[in-house]
Amino acid sequence: MFGLSTFEYDDDGFRTCGVTGLHIHRSAEDMVKLFGLTAIVALLIGGIFAIFVALTRWELIGLLSPSDFYRYLSVHAWYLLIFWMVFMEIAILYVGGAFVLGRKLALPWVAKAGYALMAVGALVVTYGIWTQEVPNQAPLLTSYAPLPSPASFYLGAILFLLGALVAAVPFLGTVWREKREYPSKTLPLVTFGAFCTAIVAAEAIVGGLITFVPTFFWRIGWLAHIDAAWYRQMYWIIGHGSQQINLLAMITVWYFMTHVVGGAEVASEKVSRFAFVLYLFFINMGAAHHLMSDPAVGLGWRLWNTSYAAYGAVLASMIHAFAIPAGLEAGRRRKGQGGGLFGWLWSAPWRDPGFAATVMSIILFGFLGGITGVMMGQMQLNMTWHNTLAVPGHFHGTVATGTTLAFMGLGYYVVRLVFGREWVGGVLATIQPYLYAGAMSVAVLMMMYLGVLFGVPRRHPTVMDIPGTEFAFTAARPFFAVFGIAALVAIVGGALFVAVAVGSLLLGGEFTGDPRIEALRAAADGGDPADAPHHQSMRGTFVFVLVFFATFVVLWALNWLLLSQVWHVGP
Repeated sequence: MFGLSTFEYDDDGFRTCGVTGLHIHRSAEDMVKLFGLTAIVALLIGGIFAIFVALTRWELIGLLSPSDFYRYLSVHAWYLLIFWMVFMEIAILYVGGAFVLGRKLALPWVAKAGYALMAVGALVVTYGIWTQEVPNQAPLLTSYAPLPSPASFYLGAILFLLGALVAAVPFLGTVWREKREYPSKTLPLVTFGAFCTAIVAAEAIVGGLITFVPTFFWRIGWLAHIDAAWYRQMYWIIGHGSQQINLLAMITVWYFMTHVVGGAEVASEKVSRFAFVLYLFFINMGAAHHLMSDPAVGLGWRLWNTSYAAYGAVLASMIHAFAIPAGLEAGRRRKGQGGGLFGWLWSAPWRDPGFAATVMSIILFGFLGGITGVMMGQMQLNMTWHNTLAVPGHFHGTVATGTTLAFMGLGYYVVRLVFGREWVGGVLATIQPYLYAGAMSVAVLMMMYLGVLFGVPRRHPTVMDIPGTEFAFTAARPFFAVFGIAALVAIVGGALFVAVAVGSLLLGGEFTGDPRIEALRAAADGGDPADAPHHQSMRGTFVFVLVFFATFVVLWALNWLLLSQVWHVGP
């Protein structure tokens, strides 16, 4: 597909990847190319609109009027939080399914039909946002009823969600054929992670359809009324569920990429699989923090969702937080790739952009997205976060930093292993993950700081002075300057990824293999079978986990201190 591949295939359409040893069929490979390239186009469009959003919220520039701001913010949100993510996640399902299992992709025509629905839906959503006029409102990401958004927006969202559901069917069909042929064979961990991702995705998408179909009927006049409380309850099944898909897909990529590029091995597949299963039952509870100030839900519902039920998802995340770096440490030690406390880490391929993006994703998601997500999802602490700029700070820490970096890392290796092209850009490709990760981290921290400490609202384009009041955020102006500069640098980092990826496809030479990765494979093949990964020292990971927990405790205590100062009790 696209005439960009350098590989040759046998009569059945299979080839053997020289790096991973996987047997890859063209039916799956073509769909990975199609969905992956479309995801990069969505990333590019969303990044362009990010420029306008950042230069408006940075009020020294104040680029857009309020009406234009909401229109541009809506396009930015849908292209980066939804289209870039979901197109890439479908590609990940096909990698985790047909690639890892070494099978043809089941029902490839269904994959194409799903892609067509998703593409048309994305275009219709864009049309609805761009052409909206009063009384319709720019939908942002939530499009809360009873505020009306264009009917075309809801129609596009329905088509996109239906397309994603259809596009997941070939992955499920591939897994079904594998289990029919080998009923007693355990699915590989990456395939199992992708399977759990598909289940969570189906749940979220069905919730989205239940939300958007009646709302579309309301907008075209078939229903006279949409209950606002019902809409909020149902919307967050997809509103937050889409980000839960990101989480599972990202963790699946972490296991895959640390193994392929860093030589990681899974310390305990049973424990890692158990963590994925925990997500199936508890990760959907994360949506509750969006409704903590909602009068339609009772205290018991809030307590259950933000404490007891949420602990299952937190436990799953803690397991992966240890298992993935521990697997990297154990795998590299087993292959003789560094000794001492951190030798396994210092000797890692930090100049490889795929590896660097993956590791930056793991670190920054944990410290910026994971910790803040647990705090924001706690009922009392949520009061200091809700509807402030700290909320976008959190999901930029999870999605725009953690998940996007993971998908960038995978994208680098899609260029090599799927298209057979070598990277172009030299030092630019090397520094791109660090530039993007560093700048986005600063922007995220500024948003959180402005939200929690200053109470800056999350969606209003101008906040330095509130008309008709004496209340002002002028003290926050220097932090907005830091945010604006960091956001622009992060956009440059994202643009570098697009440039390197597209440039490699068009101008890159033939990829003939990576001696470093081949050496890792040779070391793994020659290792002692009795020398299992869990027999290796993981003391370096243990130290990192202690640092993570210490940071968690400090930030948790600090947020409770800030909450205690909101209302003064006593004389």
